Amino acid sequence: MTSEITLFVNPTAGRGRGAHAAQPAASALRDAGFSVRTVLGEDADDALRRAREAVGAGTGALVTVGGDGMVNLALQAVAGTTTPLGVIAAGTGNDFARALGLPLRDPARAGRHAAEALGGGHLTDIDLGRTGDRWFATVLASGFDSKVNDRGNRMRWGGRFKYDLAMLAELAAFRPVPYKITLDDGETREIEATLVAVGNASSYGGGMRICADADLTDGLFDVTVVGNCSRTTLLKVFPRVYRGTHLGHPAVTTHRVASITLAADGITGYADGERLGPLPLTAECVRGAVRVLTPVPAPGRKAAEPGLQ
Repeated sequence: MTSEITLFVNPTAGRGRGAHAAQPAASALRDAGFSVRTVLGEDADDALRRAREAVGAGTGALVTVGGDGMVNLALQAVAGTTTPLGVIAAGTGNDFARALGLPLRDPARAGRHAAEALGGGHLTDIDLGRTGDRWFATVLASGFDSKVNDRGNRMRWGGRFKYDLAMLAELAAFRPVPYKITLDDGETREIEATLVAVGNASSYGGGMRICADADLTDGLFDVTVVGNCSRTTLLKVFPRVYRGTHLGHPAVTTHRVASITLAADGITGYADGERLGPLPLTAECVRGAVRVLTPVPAPGRKAAEPGLQ
């Protein structure tokens, strides 16, 4: 493995935390003997092009500095390769880093973890979701939650509270969504639901454990369907999402599948908080699609084979 590491930085992540996080992370990697090259990019397309060039040139690792959106962008460069992905969590949600048990908003410590992982060969192969040619790591959201995203993205006021305001507005206008859902290669079901979340990892939105039992290494999605329920019920169930106890509510059903097709009029799909596009969408879980840096392989996670490092 080459000693040159590529630091893939989103300077605007976490309301500017990304820019501040890059320096201590880079220092930790350099202190461990690695050469660090930083990639910014003029925009997302340019940044991705530069990341792909670094991977193609044989960088020892692509280490993201930012949030889940930056991780999502990096996945488009490293998925399906043997180049490991590291994460310096400096965003707002940081659900991918949370799923891996990595430090949150502590860039120096996260940089040391990445250096230890690289130095000790602690690499883990994990699953990813794929829709068309787009990869995602955490949760594909559709329904009420994606409508909140849509509304929040359209709002030009509200500052840091605009998504809270968007949620209140969507609650006021809430109607159940008619879905057509196909699980694996089974029959297409027609249901009315509040939302359908397809989890490769357990959480989205900064720790909302919508697919609480999801496993990054089982080759399957955990699908959470919140059925047709009233606004009052939704308000009662919502706080339980942070503990994952909503899965026991009568309005909630779960499935474990390798692929899923979702169709619903007027609904946009989001994955890792990034817009995928309007439904219908088909997502498949791809086993071992990306290699990640982990200081110590976590119990139940498959370590990468030495011959592939």
